Amino acid sequence: MKLNSLFLKDRGLFDRYLYSRRHELSAFSFVNIYIWRPFYRIQWCFVERTLCVFFRDRLGCFLYLPPLGTKPSPDAVRRIFREMDKFNKNRDISRIENIPAEDLEYYRTLGYRCREKDPDYLCARQDLAELKGNRFKPQRASCNYFIKHFDYEWRKLTLADRKDCLELFDSWAAERKGKCGDEVYRGMLQDSRSVLQRAFGSYKNLGLEGIVVKVSGEIKAFSFGCRLNKDTFCLLYEITDISIKGLAQFIFRQFSRALEGYRYINIMDDSGLENLRKTKLSYHPQRLVSAYIATRNG
Repeated sequence: MKLNSLFLKDRGLFDRYLYSRRHELSAFSFVNIYIWRPFYRIQWCFVERTLCVFFRDRLGCFLYLPPLGTKPSPDAVRRIFREMDKFNKNRDISRIENIPAEDLEYYRTLGYRCREKDPDYLCARQDLAELKGNRFKPQRASCNYFIKHFDYEWRKLTLADRKDCLELFDSWAAERKGKCGDEVYRGMLQDSRSVLQRAFGSYKNLGLEGIVVKVSGEIKAFSFGCRLNKDTFCLLYEITDISIKGLAQFIFRQFSRALEGYRYINIMDDSGLENLRKTKLSYHPQRLVSAYIATRNG
């Protein structure tokens, strides 16, 4: 089985397979594969008629997505596990991640054990853009407060904003680290910074789009993401100066308004963080999009 290293030039090939059927999980985008290159050796190959994406690091190897294209045969799945076993001293590390709910029963039928991951939050874009009704009253009040009390402007994010956005992230992350001593969370912030830098490095070629908000002439918030399918946009980053009341709610609403060509916005998972879970649920997602991991049974 010949494994090919992942490069930006492979985006066209990947898109053909990623868009061969409609997916709602944020993992099913070239952006959400490519930006992990600082942490993994990412390689791909064809097994029968399916595209397979392997992630490797010092801990081992796993399949980031289920085989893309047609439904893999039982023999193809066995071959994929054998390939992962070549790199994993412990065969329990060999696994297929981000299996959507509609494919779950197939892998269980093949005898694999499947467990659920943190789900993605899928919101109706119009709800986020309008914030109508009592259920969005807190967010609407925060937006109104920001508009009333601050001198601001918003516009499309460009590569010229990269330096200011990274500096804002560093300031935001430093404040977060100061309030939380959890080493796992602090490590997540550092990883997030590396991913952000990778995203800015290929911003145009990855098809990213976003906005910035300036307060008194300085960038105090930015948000960007990518197309997930024809009616769903995936929000990858939203960073704000948390000392400015209402700014987070304002940029979220404003970006949702700017994405008028989409019906849904996927705001990704909560990484198992309770505060983030509460924040995402407060926007009343239309549904949670489940994802599963398949391993050998026993």
